[in-house]
Amino acid sequence: MITTIAGLNGSGKTLYVERLRRQLASDSVRYIAFTDSYGVNVDGQYYLQLRWNQHDIDHETPTVGELLQRAFLLAGPDTAERRQQQQQLYNLFHLEDVMDKYIITLSSGELRKFQLTKTLFANPRLLIMDNPFIGLDAQTRDLLKTLLQQVATERNMDLMLVMSKTDDIPDFVDQVIEIKAGETLSPCSRADYYARQQPVPPHVLPVSQQEAILSLPYTDHDYDCRHVVDMHHVSIRYGERTILSDIDWTVCNGDRWALTGQNGSGKSTLLSLICADNPQSYACDITLFDRPRGTGESIWDIKKHIGYVSPEMHRSYKRNLPAIRIVASGLMDSIGLYAVPNVQDYDKCRWWMNIFGIGQLADKPFLQLSSGEQRLVLLARAFVKDPQLLILDEPLHGLDLWNRRLVKDVIETFCQRRNKTMMMVTHYQEELPDVITHQKFLARNL
Repeated sequence: MITTIAGLNGSGKTLYVERLRRQLASDSVRYIAFTDSYGVNVDGQYYLQLRWNQHDIDHETPTVGELLQRAFLLAGPDTAERRQQQQQLYNLFHLEDVMDKYIITLSSGELRKFQLTKTLFANPRLLIMDNPFIGLDAQTRDLLKTLLQQVATERNMDLMLVMSKTDDIPDFVDQVIEIKAGETLSPCSRADYYARQQPVPPHVLPVSQQEAILSLPYTDHDYDCRHVVDMHHVSIRYGERTILSDIDWTVCNGDRWALTGQNGSGKSTLLSLICADNPQSYACDITLFDRPRGTGESIWDIKKHIGYVSPEMHRSYKRNLPAIRIVASGLMDSIGLYAVPNVQDYDKCRWWMNIFGIGQLADKPFLQLSSGEQRLVLLARAFVKDPQLLILDEPLHGLDLWNRRLVKDVIETFCQRRNKTMMMVTHYQEELPDVITHQKFLARNL
């Protein structure tokens, strides 16, 4: 049986799954949570820049290949049939390309493939997957759907897909269970589920809020520049591995770029150079806001003009602070909050939380929010200081259809203002807002 658990952000899908797992309480049940796509702590010392500061990683840490082989051997006997299945998974997910990497250095899509492979080794009786297709490029999503249907049939495995992006429910699903405000509705077919859904309007952000965003006052602290980013012959290597090769990229003031490419092609690494999170950025020919990198500016000089959200950032927030303090950390460019905001700062935070429809969550602890609600909090954090440059790395991860439309409305409205430049990474073309002016595709280095 293949089941989809569907519902809005905060409707109670995760609670439903947790109750089910407690009831079953069996080693034959495996669960891949949304947070697994962002990885695990490294001895509790994970920080935002660790993925690019590889010299900080303990090199006794096992590689991806070693961890997968360990999981394979723990899951069952080392037979020819199992080795064939192992190689099939490696080929499907192109894992041979990352066997020598450390877990913490994987992209969110690569990490998703790792978690899936490790779990499928165990051949569970029931596999529960939270938002299984997030972070995966289009080709891998299609391959994964084929694989899941095949595995469920051949291994007689029950499969449960927990989904917020409900327009992506595979057509081979046997039934859909909808969770609505904590209530579990009766199972129905995929067709019947779609028939009872109300369509999302073309725009959901109220006109009054659009006008409020457009009317935000400008400050005297913005850079008056022609080029926001200039990169010349930028290459990034880790040991023998080349991530980016001879990249030239000019982003002019007011441009809105879509950055696309396969998993592991270097999209997040490219953005980490701009945000000054990657130590190799200072060895590259990069100019930001018409100022060459390394001419005396600090990392904070750079960050104060940038609003940023990414899978790595989501992974970094492990403290159970009130949601409004997470938003307020965007004013200080910190992960966590090391200074106490004043009343005016908190007013800004509440204003942006209301824009993103989460004003009622201001005092709720961040780690008690659903994954979609957490993503909306981090988006409010990115916008709260009214940045000149928005860097949005897969910003719609885990959001339901309504909230995806809401975030696109906010982006489209915000980018109508003067001196607003944007870069956005996504694996879904329909996620791109209408304001996109340029596209850049990165090919994976083999």
